[in-house]
Amino acid sequence: MTVPTPHLHDAVIVGAGFGGMGAAIELRRQGFDDLVVLEREDDLGGTWHVNRYPGLAVDIPSSTYSYSFEPNPHWSRLFAPGPELKRYAEHVADKYDLRRLMRFGAVVEGARWDEETSSWEVAVEGGEVVRGRFLLTATGFLSQPRLPDIPGVEEFAGTVMHTTRWDDDVDLAGKRVGIIGTGATAVQLIPELAKVAGHLTVYQRTPIYVSPKLDGPVPGVVRGAFARIPLTQRATRLVGTSILEVLMVAGVLHFRDLPWANALGKRVCEAHLRRQVRDPELRAKLTPDYDFGCKRPTFSNTYYPTFTQPHVDLETTSIDHVDAAGIVTADGRRVDLDVLVLATGFNLWEANFPAIEVVGREGRNLGQWWRETRFSAYEGISVPKFPNFFSLNSPYSYSGLSYFTTIETQMAHIGRLLRAMRKRDADVVEVTEEANQRFLDRMTGLLGNSVFNAGSCATARSYYFNQHGEAVLLRPTSTLSATREATRFPLEDYAFAPARLAASAS
Repeated sequence: MTVPTPHLHDAVIVGAGFGGMGAAIELRRQGFDDLVVLEREDDLGGTWHVNRYPGLAVDIPSSTYSYSFEPNPHWSRLFAPGPELKRYAEHVADKYDLRRLMRFGAVVEGARWDEETSSWEVAVEGGEVVRGRFLLTATGFLSQPRLPDIPGVEEFAGTVMHTTRWDDDVDLAGKRVGIIGTGATAVQLIPELAKVAGHLTVYQRTPIYVSPKLDGPVPGVVRGAFARIPLTQRATRLVGTSILEVLMVAGVLHFRDLPWANALGKRVCEAHLRRQVRDPELRAKLTPDYDFGCKRPTFSNTYYPTFTQPHVDLETTSIDHVDAAGIVTADGRRVDLDVLVLATGFNLWEANFPAIEVVGREGRNLGQWWRETRFSAYEGISVPKFPNFFSLNSPYSYSGLSYFTTIETQMAHIGRLLRAMRKRDADVVEVTEEANQRFLDRMTGLLGNSVFNAGSCATARSYYFNQHGEAVLLRPTSTLSATREATRFPLEDYAFAPARLAASAS
């Protein structure tokens, strides 16, 4: 029997979070409607569907955390709680008719470029192959949970929860709770745990910079103005973005030239800590010994005061092992626990770049190539030897502090490239090795001015740094520069070809 060839879609998108939805919107704008969005979870929304832990909220002002072409005038707070982000994702999917494109519970195992058909073959768990002219990976920067490599975790007899798999049915009231990790997620979660736990022990390896959170409900009159007069919300967004730009670009990326900007961010956080924690010993434990910006800072008004409560302990001695009853630190002290919460972050460089196996021309394995050479992606989106492929979670792609800045920059890049393909009557497009190398050289040169290279980051243990000690996640330019280049990059940096000539041209 002849096995039928799977249907050829215009594009296969992996991931139904905000990145994948943005990609689908842009592709439809460009006339591509035969799309399939493969999502491993049971619903859309990405991180805002997966995460449900108490205290979950966006960690930058809500006004900046949305598509600029689809503003949400209905945020209830200046820092919107997680369920509102989930509802916003559902709103976008419904308004732009994206649900019909999505397949949930579709776990992608890998993708391979087929030279003969000039298409991508995407393997889905269960043996199915989905084909597309284009492949776009939108798996999120932080989607693969990191489990701690601490001996004995699996022997713990109580309840173990990772923050990405929160179980609301677990009753924490009066329980002895331990939490490992003090990153941005833990900053939101720890004050909530302290409200219900009988005793809370926080295991900190690296302290985090925390600044005041100018949060509060958005008055109904303001939300009404945003809905009736969109210009008012755009102005608010501009102000918020500008503040974040000063923090990120001036203070972090221009560390060497503008040390005062970095010092300002550090002083704000240190003053916040002094106001909220009077005990000098406790304050010293909560004070980072690395430069501001080496690790993503965050906002909270309740994190520091939590440690002043009598039933909350901050443990900074390293963990030796976990056993059935609790945690034993390196100095031999034991804490018995009923519940162990893992706020241990995500496996970014080993499992998330890329999150699936992607094999391009000449058998080049993307993950293997990145790890054996250097992490690189032209304009944070394209990779040589990977035709018709856009990686939305790539080295040097994250611009600014709002993920939506990155998403819309990449949407603009994709749109310009697809228009150029149509004009040239091309079926296959691939960035050249030379263009990719020039971009990499430029980015690494600019990073020399950043806190990552010029500052003191050795003790930060930041996910910004890969296994080679390079901070390649963030794009070391202003968001304005990134936005401008997305619509002005030289088209000569790409090779265009008809499908029938693509294989021979390579």
